[in-house]
Amino acid sequence: MGAGCGFGPGDHIHYQSDQKHGPAATVTETLVNIDTPKSKLVREASTKRPSRAEAEAAVRTLIRWAGDDPDREGLHDTPARVVKSYGQFFAGYGEDPVAILARTFEEIDGYDEIVLLRDIRLESHCEHHMVPIIGVAHVAYLPDRRVVGISKLARVVDAYAKRLQLQEKLTAQIANTINEVLQPRGVAVVIEANHECMSTRGVHKTGVSMVTSRMLGAFRDDPSTRREVLAMISNRRFIEADG
Repeated sequence: MGAGCGFGPGDHIHYQSDQKHGPAATVTETLVNIDTPKSKLVREASTKRPSRAEAEAAVRTLIRWAGDDPDREGLHDTPARVVKSYGQFFAGYGEDPVAILARTFEEIDGYDEIVLLRDIRLESHCEHHMVPIIGVAHVAYLPDRRVVGISKLARVVDAYAKRLQLQEKLTAQIANTINEVLQPRGVAVVIEANHECMSTRGVHKTGVSMVTSRMLGAFRDDPSTRREVLAMISNRRFIEADG
């Protein structure tokens, strides 16, 4: 779950209870501003990574600590499988989000309205307990003379999500990077996710989703523009109703 680091004035974290599991309740907390330094937009060099053999040995140790025998038939290949899956879970450490957004297009015939990519599947892992965070991300920006391929927005989400994360930090990193590279007139990122560190351990509260937002530029400064993008995100039939 989040650790209380987050956003500037007007950015909020909402904890919303699923009505299927009880009365809906929303708690909103305004947090201090967070900006991702330029040096953090790209993965910094870290200490030397352990070898695959060392990683598999660590998994064997955890299996023994859990109370089982890593040498029994059903668990014999588990360390190798776990290490392979970690390579997929945390592939974002090998991605450069800035480079993903490098190619843009300027032939847009003056288009200057909101570009929104909604319901991007998000899979991440809580950095406190290393269990899944599953949800969706909504990413919007107001272009300033150029746009980027929409698949690149989804790739930026994955590049940051496939790391050990806090949802608050993840939201800010995605928005800050898009703002830094594309330099649009505004960026809005909203993430809705379920945290298994809350549903499968600890307080064991199921049906609870966490919603975080990061608004920059026009989406922060202009209330009407903010309302417009939030309406587009929240109203799943916005396009049909407007057509």
